[in-house]
Amino acid sequence: MHIEPGVVNGAKIILSYATAATAGLYALRLAAKDHGLRGLPSLAARAVIATALTFVFFQVLPKFPVGVSEVHLILGSTLFLLLGAAPAALGLAAGLALQGLFFAPADLPQYGMNVTTLLVPLFLLREIAGRIIAPGTAYVDLRYGQALALSTAYQGGIVAWVAFWAFWGQGMAAIGGVMSFGAAYMLVIALEPLVDLAVLAGAKSLRGLRGSPLVTGRLFA
Repeated sequence: MHIEPGVVNGAKIILSYATAATAGLYALRLAAKDHGLRGLPSLAARAVIATALTFVFFQVLPKFPVGVSEVHLILGSTLFLLLGAAPAALGLAAGLALQGLFFAPADLPQYGMNVTTLLVPLFLLREIAGRIIAPGTAYVDLRYGQALALSTAYQGGIVAWVAFWAFWGQGMAAIGGVMSFGAAYMLVIALEPLVDLAVLAGAKSLRGLRGSPLVTGRLFA
């Protein structure tokens, strides 16, 4: 989902600073709430895990340039289900920054756009999870339909934001690149729920993690 350099230039890129700052403040609000519930050591540990996993997702897993961006297996819903919304948001932002600083400095001017594209769909996913998952349901007991809904919300949000940035920067001239990117991303939407269920099934066999500060409390409770 990295916005390619040159897609948005000049004064138009200022909008990304505002959207990224807003997303960052909301992530900090979630972090403060998580801190109150689980404590700083748990929040920090899960954020570090999310950062490491995000770095792997972006730098190690295959990625394919398509249209106006790149197709990545981001697994945002997986991070959310295992670690919680706040650690996932902090990890996505930090992992993206580390990748840009050490391996892709050309992406740093687009950091505001890219972090917005990652975080806002995560916040949407969080709201949808609260609506479709009953309060007494542990995440390890999710059904395929629920995992699909979460993945579709997250990845669909990414496609929508990539399209927004492309049209914001290039107008209707970007329509071909946006359509090809969106079509390619359907593969990620199809694959991510299966990854989520496989990871949750693995976690379900590790009941010793119940109450662990390294996973979200909702994973087993």
